[in-house]
Amino acid sequence: MKLLVKNAGALLTAASSGKPKIGIEMEDLGIIKNGAVLVENGVIVDVGKTEDFRDVQVDEVVDAKGRVVMPGFVDAHTHLIFAGTREKEVTLKIQGLSYMEILKQGMGILSTVRRTREESMEALVADGVSRVREMLEHGTTTLEAKSGYGLEKNTEIKILKAIKRTAEETGLDIVPTFLGAHAVPPEFLGAGDKYVEEVIRMLPDVKEHAKFCDVFCEKGVFEIEQSRAILEAAGKMGFALKIHADEFTQLGGAELAAALHATSADHLLMAGERGLAAMRDAGTIAVLLPATPFTSFVNSYPDARKMIALGLPVALATDFNPNAYCMSMQFVLSLAVYKMKMLPAEAINAATINAAFAIGMGERVGSIERGKQADMLVLDVQNHEQIPYFIARNSVALVIKKGKVVVRRGER
Repeated sequence: MKLLVKNAGALLTAASSGKPKIGIEMEDLGIIKNGAVLVENGVIVDVGKTEDFRDVQVDEVVDAKGRVVMPGFVDAHTHLIFAGTREKEVTLKIQGLSYMEILKQGMGILSTVRRTREESMEALVADGVSRVREMLEHGTTTLEAKSGYGLEKNTEIKILKAIKRTAEETGLDIVPTFLGAHAVPPEFLGAGDKYVEEVIRMLPDVKEHAKFCDVFCEKGVFEIEQSRAILEAAGKMGFALKIHADEFTQLGGAELAAALHATSADHLLMAGERGLAAMRDAGTIAVLLPATPFTSFVNSYPDARKMIALGLPVALATDFNPNAYCMSMQFVLSLAVYKMKMLPAEAINAATINAAFAIGMGERVGSIERGKQADMLVLDVQNHEQIPYFIARNSVALVIKKGKVVVRRGER
């Protein structure tokens, strides 16, 4: 099966040198004017200008008609599988309650945990499939998904199995992460250290279901040494590591991520320069989640400009969860540009190639290069700067996943 995508007004390849982009590299989208991509059996076999493929025989042609073609978005941080919603907490936030105050009152994560423990596997998968299809409509072709709404072994495994079934039913690449250390459950209230021991005991049983192990490292949740204990144990068992770091306080999560050579540290609103520099030196990617402060009524955002200036690779993600119910990477790009002052090109690279490396998929997806999986978008925009400029608009015209058109939204 051969597919030719042709007549791209701007083909954004996001090509890299085999590693995440840093510094000035993040401004380079590898744009080919009047570009074309040749795909065979779901794999990109050639990239160039449309005139170079005039005589090629193919089974299907996608005419981009001068629009932008780019890699599918890679959402590097989601909490995909959970039961219920928490819209009532919006009012509490308006009334002045913080995320941590809501959590301490037994709401927030803990209310979702209660509902998820009771939910059937079939219902969790049905919700997961519905959400992933909406993400796909908005251009996400690969994502990471965490457990963390079980906080006990059987439900954590149920969530991880639901992630796998969602991937099978939708055809998307979904990278599973074990986040048993998302909060201390009610049955361990006041006994955080004992729950840390319980999470470590879960690791052998969840290993076959998850690639990464993550911890919500935050004051009042899992302190530095508790987080270290879980992540070190996970690393010894072969998990790749992630960490929710320095979101509300400068606790030292960035430094811990660097010390353990975590693949990524995520959030980082309060991370200091020393921790960020340590992450850079360790090769740890910063995954920034601007929809989270946006939905939490927080007026500060991660300092993306400082991170890029330091030479730290930056990725973007939605942090889709009941507290930040955002499925659109296009909206995340707008927040990155308007709230974190990232250049449009930087934001696009952060949401594609760098995000792919942040979930261990950089050799397979995230850019339009020979030998990579053919995950591409045709966007109804005139240039790449319009992608974040059109706020809360879905500019996707076509989505191609593994060389097949899976979403066809047409033209405006």
